[in-house]
Amino acid sequence: MRLKNPKAKGSRIERSLVKDLLQCPDTYVIKAGGSLGLFDLVALGSRDVDLVQVKANRRPGRKEMAALKAFKAPSYAAKWLVVVKDRKKPVWELIL
Repeated sequence: MRLKNPKAKGSRIERSLVKDLLQCPDTYVIKAGGSLGLFDLVALGSRDVDLVQVKANRRPGRKEMAALKAFKAPSYAAKWLVVVKDRKKPVWELIL
């Protein structure tokens, strides 16, 4: 019997999203070590920045979502929530 490892699943999903983000020209992606901060991925483009929070199968709780919304990002940065349900395409949502 195989034990579930949510940390490994999250890392696997983040790695697949990094590949998607790197398809954009002139983009450099940083994966937050341990993903203990607000955002899991930071994508640096030539003129913009994307801050990405990744969730598997569920949206963040009320407190976490409030923290994401309250984060003061620079005007050239976009905050994203990506929810990846099992065996489905990721759903990207801009956090306002």
